[in-house]
Amino acid sequence: MTAGEPYETPPMRSDAGAWEFDLAIQQTGRVQHFFETRKLPQSIKTYAMVSKHVALPARRLEKLGAVEAAAGHDLTALEFYFDASVAYASAQHALFGSNPEKRHLHEAALRCYEQVRKLAPYPIEHLHIPWQDTIVSGYLHLAPVDGPAPLVFFIPGIDMTKEMVPDPLRNWAVQRGMHLFVFDGPGQGESNFRDIRLTVDGYEDAVSVALTHLLERPEIDSEQVGVYAMSFGSYWGARVAATEPRIKAAVLQWASVTDPTRLFAGSASPRYKHVLAYVTRSKSEDEVDAFIAQMPLGDLVGKIAVPTLTTVGEFDQRSPLPAVYEFFDSLTTPGELWVFGDQHHQVTLRGKSTASSTGGDSHTLGMDWLKDRFLGKPMVRPNEVTFIESNGLSPYDPNSKTKRFWYED
Repeated sequence: MTAGEPYETPPMRSDAGAWEFDLAIQQTGRVQHFFETRKLPQSIKTYAMVSKHVALPARRLEKLGAVEAAAGHDLTALEFYFDASVAYASAQHALFGSNPEKRHLHEAALRCYEQVRKLAPYPIEHLHIPWQDTIVSGYLHLAPVDGPAPLVFFIPGIDMTKEMVPDPLRNWAVQRGMHLFVFDGPGQGESNFRDIRLTVDGYEDAVSVALTHLLERPEIDSEQVGVYAMSFGSYWGARVAATEPRIKAAVLQWASVTDPTRLFAGSASPRYKHVLAYVTRSKSEDEVDAFIAQMPLGDLVGKIAVPTLTTVGEFDQRSPLPAVYEFFDSLTTPGELWVFGDQHHQVTLRGKSTASSTGGDSHTLGMDWLKDRFLGKPMVRPNEVTFIESNGLSPYDPNSKTKRFWYED
């Protein structure tokens, strides 16, 4: 497939229940993770309305950013431009084909993020890295520190782009003296618009090539490189941790490391299978199913040889606890597993009413854990499951329980 060739996802069996999906969207304000806090505008009644009604507020945010920048209010302008970029990027994710609307929205996200880069309080470089017969891209957020510093290789979720995290005014890695590289790997962001087809093992290969490029930088300490992967990105993060020897530690946040068949079978949202069809450029649902059959991590789990933190919500539909425990027990490396009681996918200690859209506090905890590994600190509970009750404090609280299920003492 050549770059720019039109593509539309094939019909799916779940399409017959599209009205149920529309009803769920109307009632919950979400296209997935239906048990989380409402996210979509009240004006959205069907899935077809998502892209327009998420993008329209982004236009106003972009204009607000321009007004504040012209007034010399750089930090205020930065906030508006970042929020606009995230909104545009979210809007284009509702579209599964390579069409003018999707391209328009993605270009708007990039345009706003260019303003973010100009106004950010530290350097953000837009890197384009040759890979195979194309290029992959990412943003390198450089911490203002002297000498080489650790690098966090950040892998976003399958329905995210590199513009969506982190907020430059609250960059969890840079605040801790670590550089951060946020990747648009195969299946994400700019890669989709270059028609880079996701393959079963292509993601980790692209990461390896990007990492080689990054480690040529004098700012980066090649002996202190960690992978931080969130949501479905944690699946790719696990593959990277198992295959890339230069990785020294791994965080698999909001873990999606169990059999992907469950996720793409529609138990969480029928949307996921359409997304997978798009990023793999599958021409039929049978092709998607054949791809899914190749996805389980299998023996790769035992090949992860670095300290690994895994986090999951107790009732995350896409990651049932018994399957997560099977993954954790298969690790042959020291690790920790944090289970957040009564929570679903986007875990937080603050409670859903005060959590940010990207689950801010879970990422600060994860970055602390990664920084501690670079500092050589011992794990709090190596090879243990820490169960944080819904009214609990923190996995670092001495009173947090090491148990697997709520009913255990």
